[in-house]
Amino acid sequence: MQNASQLSLLFAAVLVASLLVKLWLATRQMRHVAQHRHEVPAAFKGVVSLEAHQKAADYTIARGRFGLLSMAFSTAVLLGWTLLGGLDALNIAVRDTVMPLVPGRWSGMAYQLALLVAFGVISSLLDLPFELYSTFRLEAKFGFNRMTWRLYLKDTLKMTGLTIAIGLPLAALILWVMAESGGLWWLWAWCVWTGFQLLAMLIYPIWIAPLFNKFEPLEDATLQGRVQSLMQRCGFTAKGFFVMDGSLRSAHSNAYFTGLGRSKRVVFYDTLLASLTPEEMEAVLAHELGHFKYRHVLKRMLGMFALSLGALALLGWLAGQSWFYLGLGVHPNIGGAPNDALALLLLMLAVPVFGFFIVPVLAQFSRRDEFQADAYACAQASGRDLKNALLKLYDGNSSTLTPDPLYVRFYYSHPPASERLAALEGQLG
Repeated sequence: MQNASQLSLLFAAVLVASLLVKLWLATRQMRHVAQHRHEVPAAFKGVVSLEAHQKAADYTIARGRFGLLSMAFSTAVLLGWTLLGGLDALNIAVRDTVMPLVPGRWSGMAYQLALLVAFGVISSLLDLPFELYSTFRLEAKFGFNRMTWRLYLKDTLKMTGLTIAIGLPLAALILWVMAESGGLWWLWAWCVWTGFQLLAMLIYPIWIAPLFNKFEPLEDATLQGRVQSLMQRCGFTAKGFFVMDGSLRSAHSNAYFTGLGRSKRVVFYDTLLASLTPEEMEAVLAHELGHFKYRHVLKRMLGMFALSLGALALLGWLAGQSWFYLGLGVHPNIGGAPNDALALLLLMLAVPVFGFFIVPVLAQFSRRDEFQADAYACAQASGRDLKNALLKLYDGNSSTLTPDPLYVRFYYSHPPASERLAALEGQLG
């Protein structure tokens, strides 16, 4: 009981500390952006209009205010699930309902899958008002949302179907491994999870993504020629170049690589093609190739796999400690009912809380990678075209040009516009 009380106090203390830091950083960001709203920064004068600068500031502030409300609500929900006994009550209700209905050896599996489904459904319903407001009010207010209610419902049904078809069998397999693999279950569960992640990278661009968007072969002959020439210079191959109808849901622009091995492909949003010249598109693609040149993607993937292994190894020990459950507001099952699903849910709830303070470290590595990719793009394409492309993307996505420096250091995975463009100027000499 003493260990359980200590864990409860530690969890509450870290949760409160992280919430206070988030609130402090968010208010700093909004205040800093508001203070610099009335004048375009000197480095961008003549390039970015005052109207566009103010729209970006207003968009950032609106998202910040909405984020404060969402943050407070999610913290309350997390407390409700853990220390206030929400997950404990849900577990008792599901266990006592399902296990008598499914007698025999499958009762434990049926109960655990039902618990995961119930938790997922309730969590989704709690998040739903915030998701709808963000899409249909906040994004729409600033001209970014193009999602219709009909499309939203179709997407929801498709995601639900995929979760049932893929998520439930995967969860059942991991729960079976946890129950049947002895003390090293966490290693075998990690192998299953890692294998699934790699398989998903192979099949996603071919089978999953087309369920939600149309992917047409790139038809712009000029751009296709530049892209093929660039990829030959860089020694990079891909399955093909595709244009995605991103404008179906949003006015935001992007381009990305997807897939693994022979399924690897380059995808351009149609909104991006509409805003950039072929030369600028080439520079943007060269930046993405820089990530592969320096193996940023591989390093991140290996880092993700290592973190998941560490988390499962930790859970392998914690799952056998009663104070782990009690300290997070849950009474472990006794009398034959398995605790594996409970342990997984508690890990999922607790890891973001304790992992919050490593966010700035990860963000710093990510910003470093972006600078390296920009330098590579300058060597393989035109740094001037990359700069022009970034300016258009900042403008088109209403990205603020004046973020709070401390907020940047803590959260930003990409360098702020001023630092990134100054570095490009240095590359241009």
